[in-house]
Amino acid sequence: MTAIEVRGVSKSYRRYTRQRFGTLKSALLTGSLGGSLRPEQSREVLHDVSFEVPRGRTMGLIGRNGSGKSTLLKLIAGIGRPTAGAIRVEGRVSALIELGAGFHPEISGRENVFINGMMLGLSRKEVAERFDDMVAFAELEEFIDAPVKTYSSGMYVRLGFAVAIHVNPDVLLVDEVLAVGDEAFTHRCLDKFAELRRHGKTVLLVTHALDLVTRFCDEALWLDDGRVREQGDPKRVVDAYLLDVSAADARALAEADRRAAGSSLSAPRGAAGEPPGDMFQASEGRWGSREVEIVSVRLAGADGTETQVVRTGEPLTVTLGVRAHAPVTDVVFGVGIFSADGTCCFGTNTSIDGGLGGTLSGEGEVTFAVERLDLIAGAYKLDVAVHREDGAPYDYHRLLHSFRVTSDRRDVGLFRPPHRWRFAGATSR
Repeated sequence: MTAIEVRGVSKSYRRYTRQRFGTLKSALLTGSLGGSLRPEQSREVLHDVSFEVPRGRTMGLIGRNGSGKSTLLKLIAGIGRPTAGAIRVEGRVSALIELGAGFHPEISGRENVFINGMMLGLSRKEVAERFDDMVAFAELEEFIDAPVKTYSSGMYVRLGFAVAIHVNPDVLLVDEVLAVGDEAFTHRCLDKFAELRRHGKTVLLVTHALDLVTRFCDEALWLDDGRVREQGDPKRVVDAYLLDVSAADARALAEADRRAAGSSLSAPRGAAGEPPGDMFQASEGRWGSREVEIVSVRLAGADGTETQVVRTGEPLTVTLGVRAHAPVTDVVFGVGIFSADGTCCFGTNTSIDGGLGGTLSGEGEVTFAVERLDLIAGAYKLDVAVHREDGAPYDYHRLLHSFRVTSDRRDVGLFRPPHRWRFAGATSR
């Protein structure tokens, strides 16, 4: 049996304009005091969205900020009406959609619990019977008689969630509230979700915690710019979403690099700054004599295509397009990898690694290949350089090239060495 049915739902909002209403004459002619909205006067947040959630199932709703997830959840909760389409929900609905929604800041947590419980369909007697369990779940015994305006954001969420789940809903709607709670509270929420599932309840969860979607949800739906992009198996939908995010991330990083380095890469020969005394303390920039120039920098991932986003543990190649204005024999190429906070993760050059040898003349390419990039997820910057053996720079690009490492894991630090765990004795499996 279907618990939530969404059919062809669209939602538009009026853009802000100085003249909100038409003239009386236009209102009489159109039959509408506000007049018909022209396309430039409205913004469509949802467009022809359709899906179903069977009873007893948990669906994760994912997508970028501004994709319409929260708007859709509010429409399902009955907070607003769709511009087009229809929504049907079977059973008692409990929604935790916005931090502190439904709470009056000037009155106590105790009074808010009773007001919210009755708003969600419980009698005053039923709220009283469940009151202690709600307060215990929220861990607010010491603060329950204090005004809600004195609560922290975490206390708001704990109390709101406690009320929402203790009304024994048939359908629970949750919007990103777990991001505000601490680790212990998150575990209690997940335990409650599991309990609701065991009792055949339906959960619709909006979240950016993609591991929670793949681990906990029966199905996932990806909203993109108000439209359904993918729906189905959580891992398949999450993987498709991550690929799209990575592609967009790569385009954004490439554009940022072009803006940062474009003027430097096209600068005339000899337009060089003075190299800093301490390279690790230098800010981004470019300097050198330009007798040899780095005219392009290209990053590629495992499949060999150009990208600014790679996964931890996969290959990375950095290809430098170079130009020597006259034959040179004293030449060294170098690459340095830095974290976003400026920490040097790794640096090497062709002299350290054995040298290239020979004479460099005209145009060519130099490729630096990493078989396994075992960095943890995060943003990184590259130094690339060509210089003499004594360090005098021909062309040094300091922190002008960016890339991002993604990972399914939650490692900390900088480096993720290949590793495994071994159990013995009583802990063996």
